[in-house]
Amino acid sequence: MAKLHVTTTINGEPMEFLCEPNDTMLDALRGPLGLTGSKEGCASGDCGACSITVDDNLICSCLMLAAEAEGHELRTIEGMAQGDKLHPLQQKFLEMAALQCGICTSGMLVASDALLRRNPQPSEEEVRFWLAGNLCRCTGYDKIVRAVLDTAAEMREQGIREAAQ
Repeated sequence: MAKLHVTTTINGEPMEFLCEPNDTMLDALRGPLGLTGSKEGCASGDCGACSITVDDNLICSCLMLAAEAEGHELRTIEGMAQGDKLHPLQQKFLEMAALQCGICTSGMLVASDALLRRNPQPSEEEVRFWLAGNLCRCTGYDKIVRAVLDTAAEMREQGIREAAQ
């Protein structure tokens, strides 16, 4: 079977890779692209551990064929931090101990970031609804929800401060 050539943008960088027609995007990320932050939890789209965004839409990369990335813009957990500076969500997850084993963490962070990009002022109910596709077996969900809500409040406050300066 001939490999497919895919040209895409991942975390703001143009990328090209080869894949088999039946490879998932998760296979491509963790394989030839070397982006191992997205985890395989279930391989059926039920756990959210492999969450990424495609053109700002949250998806499970285990359910997307790698060839479907052609011409699209993808964002993974690796695209959240700016060098050594953690994204505010990553920092808050650490501060509030909103993670334990790490299997769900990247998916939770990507999903939370996608939510805050769409709605910078979510209610607790909206955060819980948005994260319902991401399963965690260690933390419960309260610390994760609190971390997202605290981050949203801090990001809004910083935005207000930056606009006033």
